[in-house]
Amino acid sequence: MPAASKDQALQWNQPAVRANCPDRRGYLWVQPAEGPACIRYFASDEIDGARVAIVQFSGDRDGVMDQPPARIPGNTAALRTLDAQRSRNRSGVPWIFMARPGTYGSSGDHRKRREPVEFHALDAALDALMQRHQLQRIVILGHSGGATAGAALLTMGRTRVACAVLTSGAYGLLERARMLGMSRGGRTDTTGSAQFYDPLEHVGGIVRDPSRRIVLIGNRDDRNTPFALQQRFADAVAQAGHRIELQTHAAEPPTHHDLTDGIGLQTASLCAREALFPPTPATE
Repeated sequence: MPAASKDQALQWNQPAVRANCPDRRGYLWVQPAEGPACIRYFASDEIDGARVAIVQFSGDRDGVMDQPPARIPGNTAALRTLDAQRSRNRSGVPWIFMARPGTYGSSGDHRKRREPVEFHALDAALDALMQRHQLQRIVILGHSGGATAGAALLTMGRTRVACAVLTSGAYGLLERARMLGMSRGGRTDTTGSAQFYDPLEHVGGIVRDPSRRIVLIGNRDDRNTPFALQQRFADAVAQAGHRIELQTHAAEPPTHHDLTDGIGLQTASLCAREALFPPTPATE
């Protein structure tokens, strides 16, 4: 079966089928440990050979994943590409939206989010993306579950990351589930799985890079991803000797989970520009 056109709705929670994953822009056929995956990405212009590009991961989409694909907002290649181009125009930096497994046309099961199968597929896809487009360095931008994914990729030893901007991320997954009253017998995360990969437990895997910035941004009243656990992850990364900043920002009530002002995009854009044009040290 040929690949879908730009205007067709993207499929969700589908198995990886090689025939549906052509060797062209927008598709990455990868072979992580758990088995093959087809990861979709939607890119702005000017990504080929970019010195720095921003790679964005969305938050969880379990609230829409069981809807007919045509009813899911922004669920075509054309709309996702347009969104990436708009982000590139606002930021001034090449922009790539990478769809997490099971969402926006990527193979996999979004019910298994925050499990190794998700993060290994994204890690392999980033390798393939950087090789295909000859990207020198990337800025990782993720919100909520996308921030957890970005943090997991750091703990898996990812290099050539100029900056990671992680907003309202979920860490301490077992304790988070307990705090939210969503753990089964205290052994599972909020998805009901005991097979989760918690970045907080793998901080030792982060590669040393004095030039890399890691920026966590959250809200102290967050009812979805408790700020205390974001603080715990930041403290653990700092204690491991890495450069990390924890910031607070206003968020939308009543859950105070989605931050206002596009602060994630703003911070990632600034971080990328600083990586491209490092400030000149002051001279006396």
